[in-house]
Amino acid sequence: MKSNFLLAVIVFLIGCSGCIEIVDDLSLKQDGSGTFKYSINLSSSKVKVNSLLALDSLDGKKVPSIEEIETKMNEVVAQLKTMEGISNVHAETNFNDFIFKLECDFESVSHLQQAIKTVVNYEAKTTIPELSNHWLEFEDNTLVRSIPRITLQKTKDLKKEDSELLKTGVYTSITRFENEVASFTNLTAKKSKNNKAVMLRTDPYSLTQNPSLLDNTISIVNTP
Repeated sequence: MKSNFLLAVIVFLIGCSGCIEIVDDLSLKQDGSGTFKYSINLSSSKVKVNSLLALDSLDGKKVPSIEEIETKMNEVVAQLKTMEGISNVHAETNFNDFIFKLECDFESVSHLQQAIKTVVNYEAKTTIPELSNHWLEFEDNTLVRSIPRITLQKTKDLKKEDSELLKTGVYTSITRFENEVASFTNLTAKKSKNNKAVMLRTDPYSLTQNPSLLDNTISIVNTP
């Protein structure tokens, strides 16, 4: 199997950085459409990341250049723009502070999920078993949400000392709604003051050890 270059880059950045902040932010409307935002922030480790990117290779593996990372991100954006049910795709790359953001609108969570699966499988040049599961479902005012296992699976290939660095990072998962939240199943989740958002937070290392930490089933109040 050919490796997925973009996922390899993400794993490289995560593993070689002392502190990383990842935020996935899902805004869902009553009709099932919405906006998805994903960001990776390595600004606290930018000196270290810059020194690593200056190398030709690390542990026998080629270190991607900034140009290669940017080119691949542009390719992913271009692919997402062709996906059914996906619109307003936008990405930001800040190579001074190493902050990367991706945003898109979707007609349904099924469209969002399928778009991500299609792009990742295309990049990998094969079908990835970890993507066969559903991690987003919205029906009868209830959202079932988890974290795709593919990136988490790849981080398990990191060396022990690199994995330890993940403990200093933060992974935040936010889900926003038009209506108020009626209930949720994850006991570590927190509800916003306006009762229209739910947040879960952990560190990337704990997430690699237990991917279900951010699993949540959220029911919202039904309005006529």
